[in-house]
Amino acid sequence: MGTVALEGIEIFAYHGTSDEEQKIGNKFSIDVTIQTDFLEAARLDRLRDTVNYEVVYKVVVEVMSKPSRLLEHIAYNIIEGLRATYPSVESIEVSVSKFNPPVGGVCARSRITMKG
Repeated sequence: MGTVALEGIEIFAYHGTSDEEQKIGNKFSIDVTIQTDFLEAARLDRLRDTVNYEVVYKVVVEVMSKPSRLLEHIAYNIIEGLRATYPSVESIEVSVSKFNPPVGGVCARSRITMKG
């Protein structure tokens, strides 16, 4: 068992609970960690025997292109997209951060983490 991860994917997107957030957009950061068995990939040096992080990135970009109200919804959709692509992985953990969330004060980021 091993881990394939992408950390600090930064995307400007249009997510938020208010209509204003969905109009003006914001910067988001996404981390994805996938637990999977890639012994065959390590042994045989074959990409098809592991999780391709380029594919993981494309799933994240696709999900981020569709406006959502909640960070939880974004994480859920990323996990579902990755499960559809890689059904045999053991677990997927996704963290989604929003830079400068509108909380009425100084806050660098809001963040949720979901495991599926």
